[in-house]
Amino acid sequence: MIVLGVDGALGGFSTALARDGAIVAARALEGNVALEAGLGALQALLREAQVGPKSLDRVAVGVGPGGFTGLRITIAYAKSLAQAWERPLVPVSSFDALELGLNLRRTLTIVSGRAGVISARLRSAEATRRGSGRVDEVLAEVLAGISPGELDVVGAPEDVSCALAEGGWTVNALAPLVTPPAAAVALLGGSARPAASVHAVRADYGELPAAKIPRFSAAPRRS
Repeated sequence: MIVLGVDGALGGFSTALARDGAIVAARALEGNVALEAGLGALQALLREAQVGPKSLDRVAVGVGPGGFTGLRITIAYAKSLAQAWERPLVPVSSFDALELGLNLRRTLTIVSGRAGVISARLRSAEATRRGSGRVDEVLAEVLAGISPGELDVVGAPEDVSCALAEGGWTVNALAPLVTPPAAAVALLGGSARPAASVHAVRADYGELPAAKIPRFSAAPRRS
Protein backbone atom coordinates (compact mmCIF):
# COMPACT_ATOMS: atom_id res chain seq x y z
CA MET A 1 0.00 0.00 0.00
CA ILE A 2 1.27 3.47 -0.92
CA VAL A 3 0.12 6.35 1.31
CA LEU A 4 0.80 10.05 0.90
CA GLY A 5 0.86 11.82 4.26
CA VAL A 6 0.61 15.57 4.87
CA ASP A 7 0.63 17.53 8.11
CA GLY A 8 0.45 21.21 9.03
CA ALA A 9 -0.73 20.91 12.62
CA LEU A 10 2.56 20.15 14.36
CA GLY A 11 4.96 22.95 13.55
CA GLY A 12 5.68 23.60 9.89
CA PHE A 13 4.30 21.83 6.84
CA SER A 14 5.57 18.31 6.15
CA THR A 15 4.81 15.57 3.69
CA ALA A 16 5.91 11.94 3.43
CA LEU A 17 5.33 8.82 1.36
CA ALA A 18 4.93 5.37 2.93
CA ARG A 19 5.10 2.15 0.94
CA ASP A 20 4.06 -1.09 2.67
CA GLY A 21 4.64 0.37 6.13
CA ALA A 22 8.01 2.03 5.48
CA ILE A 23 8.82 5.68 4.71
CA VAL A 24 10.48 6.05 1.31
CA ALA A 25 10.62 9.86 1.12
CA ALA A 26 9.84 12.84 3.34
CA ARG A 27 10.10 16.61 3.28
CA ALA A 28 9.63 19.20 6.01
CA LEU A 29 9.36 22.98 5.78
CA GLU A 30 10.01 25.25 8.74
CA GLY A 31 7.63 28.03 9.69
CA ASN A 32 4.10 28.77 8.59
CA VAL A 33 4.71 28.32 4.86
CA ALA A 34 2.10 25.73 3.87
CA LEU A 35 0.25 28.17 1.62
CA GLU A 36 3.33 29.41 -0.21
CA ALA A 37 5.40 26.24 -0.51
CA GLY A 38 3.24 23.27 0.45
CA LEU A 39 2.17 22.17 -3.02
CA GLY A 40 5.73 22.56 -4.31
CA ALA A 41 6.98 20.28 -1.54
CA LEU A 42 4.32 17.70 -2.42
CA GLN A 43 5.28 17.77 -6.08
CA ALA A 44 8.98 17.41 -5.24
CA LEU A 45 8.25 14.51 -2.90
CA LEU A 46 6.33 12.53 -5.51
CA ARG A 47 9.01 13.24 -8.08
CA GLU A 48 11.75 12.07 -5.71
CA ALA A 49 9.86 8.86 -4.92
CA GLN A 50 8.95 8.37 -8.59
CA VAL A 51 5.31 7.90 -7.67
CA GLY A 52 2.39 9.37 -9.58
CA PRO A 53 -1.08 10.14 -8.22
CA LYS A 54 -2.54 7.04 -9.89
CA SER A 55 -0.15 4.83 -7.90
CA LEU A 56 -1.35 6.14 -4.55
CA ASP A 57 -3.77 4.03 -2.53
CA ARG A 58 -4.63 6.69 0.05
CA VAL A 59 -4.03 10.24 1.17
CA ALA A 60 -3.65 10.75 4.94
CA VAL A 61 -3.79 14.10 6.70
CA GLY A 62 -3.07 15.27 10.23
CA VAL A 63 -6.28 16.80 11.55
CA GLY A 64 -4.98 18.26 14.81
CA PRO A 65 -5.11 19.51 17.38
CA GLY A 66 -2.52 22.04 16.31
CA GLY A 67 -1.89 25.45 14.80
CA PHE A 68 -4.87 27.10 13.15
CA THR A 69 -3.44 28.39 9.87
CA GLY A 70 -1.22 25.47 8.86
CA LEU A 71 -3.86 22.94 9.90
CA ARG A 72 -6.62 24.61 7.93
CA ILE A 73 -4.53 25.00 4.77
CA THR A 74 -3.15 21.46 4.88
CA ILE A 75 -6.58 19.87 5.29
CA ALA A 76 -7.80 21.93 2.32
CA TYR A 77 -4.86 20.61 0.27
CA ALA A 78 -5.53 17.01 1.29
CA LYS A 79 -9.24 17.23 0.51
CA SER A 80 -8.58 18.74 -2.91
CA LEU A 81 -5.95 16.17 -3.83
CA ALA A 82 -7.96 13.19 -2.60
CA GLN A 83 -11.00 14.36 -4.51
CA ALA A 84 -9.09 15.19 -7.70
CA TRP A 85 -7.17 11.90 -7.63
CA GLU A 86 -10.21 9.90 -6.49
CA ARG A 87 -8.40 8.43 -3.52
CA PRO A 88 -9.68 7.75 0.04
CA LEU A 89 -8.81 10.41 2.62
CA VAL A 90 -7.70 9.23 6.09
CA PRO A 91 -7.80 11.63 9.07
CA VAL A 92 -5.04 11.14 11.67
CA SER A 93 -4.96 12.69 15.15
CA SER A 94 -1.91 14.71 16.20
CA PHE A 95 -1.89 12.76 19.46
CA ASP A 96 -1.63 9.45 17.59
CA ALA A 97 1.11 10.81 15.31
CA LEU A 98 3.21 11.99 18.26
CA GLU A 99 2.82 8.69 20.13
CA LEU A 100 3.54 6.37 17.21
CA GLY A 101 5.97 3.64 18.31
CA LEU A 102 5.96 4.66 21.99
CA ASN A 103 4.43 1.67 23.73
CA LEU A 104 4.22 3.12 27.22
CA ARG A 105 2.07 2.21 30.19
CA ARG A 106 0.89 5.79 30.68
CA THR A 107 1.54 8.69 28.31
CA LEU A 108 0.70 12.39 28.49
CA THR A 109 0.85 13.89 25.02
CA ILE A 110 0.99 17.68 24.67
CA VAL A 111 0.26 19.86 21.64
CA SER A 112 1.09 23.54 21.94
CA GLY A 113 -1.52 26.18 21.15
CA ARG A 114 -1.16 29.91 21.56
CA ALA A 115 0.84 31.20 24.52
CA GLY A 116 -0.24 29.50 27.74
CA VAL A 117 -2.69 27.18 25.98
CA ILE A 118 -2.31 23.45 25.27
CA SER A 119 -4.20 20.40 24.13
CA ALA A 120 -3.38 17.28 26.13
CA ARG A 121 -4.28 13.61 26.08
CA LEU A 122 -3.55 11.16 28.87
CA ARG A 123 -3.67 7.57 27.72
CA SER A 124 -3.28 4.56 29.99
CA ALA A 125 -4.60 1.04 30.32
CA GLU A 126 -7.40 2.34 32.51
CA ALA A 127 -8.71 5.28 30.50
CA THR A 128 -8.11 7.99 27.92
CA ARG A 129 -8.71 11.63 28.82
CA ARG A 130 -8.16 14.81 26.86
CA GLY A 131 -8.62 18.51 27.35
CA SER A 132 -7.73 21.88 25.81
CA GLY A 133 -7.22 25.28 27.37
CA ARG A 134 -4.98 26.88 29.97
CA VAL A 135 -2.12 24.69 31.17
CA ASP A 136 -3.14 24.42 34.85
CA GLU A 137 -6.79 23.78 34.04
CA VAL A 138 -6.05 21.08 31.46
CA LEU A 139 -3.57 19.23 33.68
CA ALA A 140 -6.03 19.29 36.57
CA GLU A 141 -8.69 17.82 34.27
CA VAL A 142 -6.72 15.00 32.67
CA LEU A 143 -4.77 14.03 35.80
CA ALA A 144 -7.70 14.22 38.23
CA GLY A 145 -7.67 11.42 40.81
CA ILE A 146 -4.20 10.15 39.88
CA SER A 147 -1.46 10.16 42.51
CA PRO A 148 1.67 12.05 41.40
CA GLY A 149 4.68 9.99 40.36
CA GLU A 150 6.71 9.41 37.20
CA LEU A 151 5.02 10.48 33.99
CA ASP A 152 6.10 10.03 30.37
CA VAL A 153 5.40 13.23 28.43
CA VAL A 154 5.69 13.49 24.65
CA GLY A 155 5.06 16.30 22.18
CA ALA A 156 5.78 19.59 23.94
CA PRO A 157 6.92 18.67 27.47
CA GLU A 158 8.52 22.07 27.98
CA ASP A 159 5.05 23.64 28.09
CA VAL A 160 3.98 21.61 31.13
CA SER A 161 7.16 20.61 32.95
CA CYS A 162 7.06 23.40 35.55
CA ALA A 163 3.37 22.92 36.30
CA LEU A 164 3.80 19.15 36.65
CA ALA A 165 6.85 19.55 38.90
CA GLU A 166 4.89 21.88 41.16
CA GLY A 167 2.23 19.18 41.41
CA GLY A 168 4.76 16.56 42.52
CA TRP A 169 5.20 14.79 39.18
CA THR A 170 8.54 13.60 37.84
CA VAL A 171 8.59 14.24 34.10
CA ASN A 172 10.23 11.85 31.66
CA ALA A 173 10.34 13.99 28.51
CA LEU A 174 10.27 11.96 25.29
CA ALA A 175 10.73 13.00 21.68
CA PRO A 176 8.47 11.51 18.99
CA LEU A 177 10.07 8.43 17.43
CA VAL A 178 8.78 9.17 13.93
CA THR A 179 9.58 12.49 12.25
CA PRO A 180 8.62 14.63 10.45
CA PRO A 181 4.97 14.52 11.58
CA ALA A 182 3.77 13.66 8.07
CA ALA A 183 5.80 10.43 8.23
CA ALA A 184 3.80 9.29 11.24
CA VAL A 185 0.61 10.40 9.48
CA ALA A 186 1.50 8.36 6.40
CA LEU A 187 2.30 5.24 8.42
CA LEU A 188 -0.88 5.48 10.48
CA GLY A 189 -2.88 6.23 7.34
CA GLY A 190 -2.15 2.77 6.02
CA SER A 191 -4.10 1.06 8.80
CA ALA A 192 -6.65 3.66 9.92
CA ARG A 193 -10.15 3.77 8.50
CA PRO A 194 -10.71 6.29 5.68
CA ALA A 195 -13.39 8.94 6.06
CA ALA A 196 -16.75 8.26 4.46
CA SER A 197 -16.08 11.25 2.19
CA VAL A 198 -13.58 14.09 2.00
CA HIS A 199 -16.30 16.40 3.34
CA ALA A 200 -16.46 14.37 6.56
CA VAL A 201 -12.88 15.31 7.50
CA ARG A 202 -12.82 18.16 10.02
CA ALA A 203 -10.02 20.02 11.77
CA ASP A 204 -9.61 19.42 15.49
CA TYR A 205 -8.32 22.81 16.62
CA GLY A 206 -8.45 21.82 20.27
CA GLU A 207 -9.81 25.22 21.27
CA LEU A 208 -11.59 28.20 19.79
CA PRO A 209 -9.51 31.00 18.22
CA ALA A 210 -8.18 33.66 20.59
CA ALA A 211 -10.55 36.25 19.15
CA LYS A 212 -13.85 36.02 17.37
CA ILE A 213 -15.70 38.70 15.45
CA PRO A 214 -19.20 39.00 16.87
CA ARG A 215 -22.18 39.14 14.56
CA PHE A 216 -24.26 42.28 14.79
CA SER A 217 -27.79 42.39 13.49
CA ALA A 218 -29.02 45.57 11.92
CA ALA A 219 -31.20 47.64 14.19
CA PRO A 220 -34.82 47.85 13.02
CA ARG A 221 -35.71 51.03 11.23
CA ARG A 222 -38.16 53.35 12.84
CA SER A 223 -40.91 54.67 10.68
